[in-house]
Amino acid sequence: MKKTTITLVTCFCCIGVCFSQDVITTTNGEDIQAKILKVGTDEIEYKKSDNPDGPVFTMSKSEVRSIVYENGTQDVFGDRPQQPRFSNDLFMKGQADAMVHYQGYTGAGTGTLLVALVSPLAGLVPAIACSSTPPKDQNLTFPSPELRSRPEYYEGYKMQAKKIKKGKVWKNWGIALGINFMAVLIIMSGQSN
Repeated sequence: MKKTTITLVTCFCCIGVCFSQDVITTTNGEDIQAKILKVGTDEIEYKKSDNPDGPVFTMSKSEVRSIVYENGTQDVFGDRPQQPRFSNDLFMKGQADAMVHYQGYTGAGTGTLLVALVSPLAGLVPAIACSSTPPKDQNLTFPSPELRSRPEYYEGYKMQAKKIKKGKVWKNWGIALGINFMAVLIIMSGQSN
């Protein structure tokens, strides 16, 4: 029993280390999983989290919207003058509408949950695949065809929908991991009696 408990604790610590990382959000909405090495006056140096021994990348601060560090703190670089890519009003309306109307994540979330219930490690495959791909256009459920035709609105809606989908997928993976953990504890306590 002691050996199994130690093994489980070690596995959960390893999973925690694998997922602790910094996230760089670029001005075009892309999230980069990274380990920040240096935030300079004009540039940010980082390594990609999937290749910690790989090359050091450099990105201009003008290309970065924010950085969320692994400890939960955040740097926002929105105060520097930048050319807006879109009209802010329509872009923000698209994001707000996605939070109300987008429901197309159910297939990705349910698939991840079911696979992760069988095996949390196997569940990582659909979780990573689903959270890294943008939602399909037919799943976006726009409230207005006229607004959908506006590029600013479309980009805001799609960017927010991707974030929602990503959050739901990882939430379902976490639920499955918790259920598996509880099942192992129940089984272990039953065997010790």
